[in-house]
Amino acid sequence: MRIGTQELLIVLLIVVVVFGPTQIPKLTKMFGKSVKNFREGMNSSDDDDTKKDDVKDEKKD
Repeated sequence: MRIGTQELLIVLLIVVVVFGPTQIPKLTKMFGKSVKNFREGMNSSDDDDTKKDDVKDEKKD
């Protein structure tokens, strides 16, 4: 099930009506920051897991 052009236009129209055209740049900026923070959090989580594994390996030796 794919989203077509018509569906995207309808969603965009609803967003414009609900938030207004002046709020959309603010919303996209906040969304971009949220995605960036999420990715950084996921990367730091992976780094933390790697560090924990390294510490466990050192304790075994």
